[in-house]
Amino acid sequence: FDMALNKLLRLGEHRHLQFRVEAFNIFNRANFGTPLRVVFDSAGNPVGSAGQIKNTVTPSRQIQFGLKLAF
Repeated sequence: FDMALNKLLRLGEHRHLQFRVEAFNIFNRANFGTPLRVVFDSAGNPVGSAGQIKNTVTPSRQIQFGLKLAF
């Protein structure tokens, strides 16, 4: 889930200031990658990390702020 909020402040007739907050992955949900599929190495020995998930597909929560002056 992503979300954005903005506030527009008028600074006269022809100028305004925009403040913006954007949040990506706001619930900080982990989307896991695929498990490791290698069960045996090239010598036929079992691999200890077989079936483990070592990465995520999406990044963690990110929040950014922006300020724009239009004239």
